[in-house]
Amino acid sequence: MSTIITICAVLTVLFTVLPLSRNKHWIVRSMDFPRLQITVFCMAILVASFFYLDFQNWFSIVLVIAVSVCLLYQLWWVLPYTPFWSREVKSCKEVDPDRRLSIITSNVLTPNRNVGALLELVNKYQPDILVTLESDLWWEEQLAVLEVEMPYTVKCPLDNLYGMHVYSKLPLHDQEISFLIEHDVPSIHLAIELRSGDRVRAHFLHPAPPSPTENTESSERDAELIAVAKSIADSDQPIIVAGDLNDVAWSSTTRLFRKISGLLDPRIGRGMLNTFHVQLPIARWPMDHLFHSSHFTLCSIQRLPSISSDHFPLYTSLAFTPAQQPNQEGLEADQEDHQRAEDTLVENGGSSDDVPEPNERKQNK
Repeated sequence: MSTIITICAVLTVLFTVLPLSRNKHWIVRSMDFPRLQITVFCMAILVASFFYLDFQNWFSIVLVIAVSVCLLYQLWWVLPYTPFWSREVKSCKEVDPDRRLSIITSNVLTPNRNVGALLELVNKYQPDILVTLESDLWWEEQLAVLEVEMPYTVKCPLDNLYGMHVYSKLPLHDQEISFLIEHDVPSIHLAIELRSGDRVRAHFLHPAPPSPTENTESSERDAELIAVAKSIADSDQPIIVAGDLNDVAWSSTTRLFRKISGLLDPRIGRGMLNTFHVQLPIARWPMDHLFHSSHFTLCSIQRLPSISSDHFPLYTSLAFTPAQQPNQEGLEADQEDHQRAEDTLVENGGSSDDVPEPNERKQNK
């Protein structure tokens, strides 16, 4: 039994230490994902150690100390996404209904044909905006019924798993479909006009993941996220960024995105809201995201029931409350963070100048 504990401990240390290298290979970057599972694994190893290891042996002591350090490190990443942490985004109170914005983001899984389940969720939750990812021409045709109540649309049907659609009850402005890093991976950028007349700058993203079947490194995904982060860093507009980022909330890349952009994560202090993988309950991670500027407070955020995709849809309801800005702060970037972000863009030929800036010209007049 001590041999098994030793092997498990060594694997735990490897899974904890290798991501610190910032190596972009998909194997290393995938180790960012199961931090919660590694945390539980560390706890199980420590419990087993007290029953089966000989603590008169110095190696056993070193082993327990190493696993304990790994446990504390993994907890540092995952605890913010539990109710034990203070909330980064305040809850909204009484708010003018005309200043509320609700969004459903859903990776539909291209070959999935259960469109009825998604339509039922839209009918039940009545979002102002629906964003679909992996939606092709078939999904576009099936979702056309939404255009009666959601007449403002942006459509980019693709059959390569990166199609995107936006359906909105609210007027959209400055819509633009861009291919920021990869020629076949789009993103949608636009301004949403709230019922109050206020406009919100929005970016909907779905970068390709690091994987053996996609990109062997995370470079392209990281570059797209950083390009968008840098483009909005100095904006004083209300902003949201949402989509399937093919990265977990607690990765170093997502954390760098939050630092550079200055956006807030409404899940912090509330819960993980793991949206992927639907069919693997013990291996679920927060892959679908909505970040926003400090202009907003949170009315509601929840993972919705399965629509037979490999992702659960995510519903978020925000209140436009700019008076709360001084009371909400996100992460701050230091010089090392800015240099890392710049290096990421240079390595991949990306630039924040390529990111559309909807509504900025209007704001600056």
